[in-house]
Amino acid sequence: MAEEQRKSFLARLGPGLITGAADDDPSGIGTYSQVGAQFGYGLSWTLLFSLPFMTVTQNVAAQIGSVTGRGIAANLRRHYPRPLLWGAVSLLLLANVINLGADLSAMGAVMQLLLGGSMFAYTLGFGVLCVLLEVLLSYQHYASALKFTTLSLFAYVAVVLSVHVPWGEALQSLLIPHIEWTAAFAAGFVAILGTTISPYLFFWQAAQEIEEERRSHSKPLYVAPRQAGPEMARIRQDTLIGMTFSNLIAIFIVFAAAATLHVQGITTIQTASEAAEALRPVAGRFAFLLFAMGIIGTGLLAVPVLAGSAAYAVSEMLGRPASLDAKPQKARLFYATIAVTTLVGALLQYIGINPVRALYWSAMINGVLAAPLMTVMMLIATNGRAMGHLTLSRWNVLLGWAATAVMVTATVIFFATSF
Repeated sequence: MAEEQRKSFLARLGPGLITGAADDDPSGIGTYSQVGAQFGYGLSWTLLFSLPFMTVTQNVAAQIGSVTGRGIAANLRRHYPRPLLWGAVSLLLLANVINLGADLSAMGAVMQLLLGGSMFAYTLGFGVLCVLLEVLLSYQHYASALKFTTLSLFAYVAVVLSVHVPWGEALQSLLIPHIEWTAAFAAGFVAILGTTISPYLFFWQAAQEIEEERRSHSKPLYVAPRQAGPEMARIRQDTLIGMTFSNLIAIFIVFAAAATLHVQGITTIQTASEAAEALRPVAGRFAFLLFAMGIIGTGLLAVPVLAGSAAYAVSEMLGRPASLDAKPQKARLFYATIAVTTLVGALLQYIGINPVRALYWSAMINGVLAAPLMTVMMLIATNGRAMGHLTLSRWNVLLGWAATAVMVTATVIFFATSF
C-alpha cells in the first residue's frame, strides 16, 4: 500500500517539478554563484522571499493551460490584440536564444575543464544532442527523462556537505532579511527575482499541462469542470514542490559559493563554469567535479525547456500544431523552432557574440517582458470568457497581483540601477 502511494505521488509530479528544476539552469547557477561570492550569505533570504511569488505565478500559468486547453500564446491570440501577441513572443524568442547560448556555452566550457579539447565542439555537440532528444522521443519518454535529470541538482547539496559552512550564520542570513542600500545589492536582488521568475517558464508549464491532458486523454477543465477539484489540487502540489525544490537548490548554490569563494575574497564570478573552476583550488577536486557535473545535468534539463517554450509560443502564435508527441512531419514549425533556437544559441560564440555578456541583454528583455506578461496572465486567468467558471480564486488573485507588483518594482529597480 505504501509502495503504491509512493508511486502515485511520484506519478503526480510532472510539469511543476520539471519547470522548477529547469529554473536552476547554468545561467541561473552563474547568477546564484555570483550572489554568494559577492555578498556571502547576505542575499540568501531573497530566495525564500521569492518562493510564494514564483509559485503563484507558475500556478496561474498551469491553470491557464489546464483549464483552457491552450497555451499562453494561444490565449493571447484568442483574446488580445495581435501586436501584444507578436511583441511578447518576439521578445521571448530573443531572450531564449541568448539564454540558450549562455547555457550551452557553460556546458561546453565545463566539458573542456573536465576533458580538455574544444569548447566550441562540445557546445555544438550538446545543442545537437538536445535537439535530437526532443525530436526523437515521445512526450511520455521525454518527460520521464527530464524528471530523471532533475536528480543532477542534488550535486549542489553534496557540494555544501563537502565544505565547511558556518550554519548559524548561514541560517540567520536565510531567515532574517539583510538589506544594503547600494546599487550592487539592488542589482543582486533584482538578479535573483529575474532568475527565479522567468517568462519562458510560464509558456513551458502551461504547455506541459496541455501535453499531460493529451497523454491521459482528458478534456480541458472548462469542458469537464467535475475534474477541476482533484486536478487543481494536483497542479498546486506539483507546482509548490517544483518551485520549493528549485529555490532550495538555489540556496545551496549560494551557500556553496559563500562558504568557498566569498571567504577567500573571490567576489566576481561571471559564469557557472568560472564558479566551478574557482572551486577547484579552494574546496578541492571533489567539490569541483560535483559542481561541474551539476552544470551539465541542469543544462541537459534547461536547454530543452528553453527551446521548447519558444517552440510552443511561436507555433501557438501562428495557430500551428505544437506537441512533443506529434511526429516531426505533423508539427514542422514546432520542431523547426526547437532546432533553430537551440543551434543559433550554440553558434552565438562562433559569430562573435559573447553569450555571457549577452545575458545582460537577456535579463533586460526578461525584465521588460515578465511584468506585462504576468499582467496579461492575470487578466486571462480572471476572464470568464477564457476560463469559464474556473477563474482564479480570490486568494490566488491577491497573490498573483502581488507577484506582478513585485516584478514591476524589480524591473524599475533594475533599470534605475543599470543606467
